[in-house]
Amino acid sequence: MAINVKSGLETYTDEPRFHFDIYAILEGGQELFFGHETQVNVNIVEMVTIPVSNDTEANELEKCYLSPTKRRGVERRSLIWAPTGTGLLGDGLNCGIPHTCSKAECPICRVFGGLITSATEIEGEKRPPTTLIGRLTHSGGVAIQALGPEEKQRAMHPSIMRKPPEADPTPTPFKREYNQPGLLYPVYNHCVSMTDREFSAVAYAFMGALARLGAGNPKGVKIHDAPLTKLDEDEPWLVIDRYLAPLGKRPVVSPAITDVDLAKAQFKKAVFSIAGSEQPSDSELTQGNFHRYVGNAAIAKISEYLVSFETEVLSNVDAETGN
Repeated sequence: MAINVKSGLETYTDEPRFHFDIYAILEGGQELFFGHETQVNVNIVEMVTIPVSNDTEANELEKCYLSPTKRRGVERRSLIWAPTGTGLLGDGLNCGIPHTCSKAECPICRVFGGLITSATEIEGEKRPPTTLIGRLTHSGGVAIQALGPEEKQRAMHPSIMRKPPEADPTPTPFKREYNQPGLLYPVYNHCVSMTDREFSAVAYAFMGALARLGAGNPKGVKIHDAPLTKLDEDEPWLVIDRYLAPLGKRPVVSPAITDVDLAKAQFKKAVFSIAGSEQPSDSELTQGNFHRYVGNAAIAKISEYLVSFETEVLSNVDAETGN
């Protein structure tokens, strides 16, 4: 493989490259625990402090937080644990956490990045220290509603059918904070200079992680459904951008907003703003090389990438790696 001296990218493909963005509003269908730390036998969820204007009684407020770094970790594991029919993708590629393979041809590392800190031997192969910069970044995750977490007590029960009173182990009580059900989390994924095949891994990771977000149990979020386009029917609040130049206004919700209707109005206004002008509320918006897919059209587009990832990567990993 030739290496471009200026960018450092290995020219393993001649496919055209684009920037891609995923914008979504996620909804917690049940109480969720996004772990942060433990204090006096209480598992604490992660919170962020938001400054507010001085015309209110408080100068700041706290909101529940779906950390982008935690979401990134779940997405990467969704790829590592992706089934190939004969095994797992990470096993077939000899790539995992923390032992990333850091190979440019790896569909996981060339998207999420990889690091080998010192010379090591992996599966009989000597690998020098390597840094592979990822081209996928995560952001957002601040809940819209200013609803603080709830604290509940749980107990860890032994798995035996019957336990005499004097026997051990005994149930272990503990307390844990939970994000309340129904909280909305605006999240964003940004991809730099990727081919369609590379973005298919991002799409698979994003969709695969939705059911696994959270620490402990219960887990999982869904894409929020509500009227979005001119169809005026419930659609997933999902936006996919594919472009050379960033002509579309970014549908990013201000973390200072606590009103759901106001936040959704800000998101929706930005979705249909291209090159500084308001566009019709269509499911697909195009201007030059800028393409935006909204709602059901975004689900259809990301599904195309999911099928592509299955057929081109998951079904071929054994043939490509020789495992």
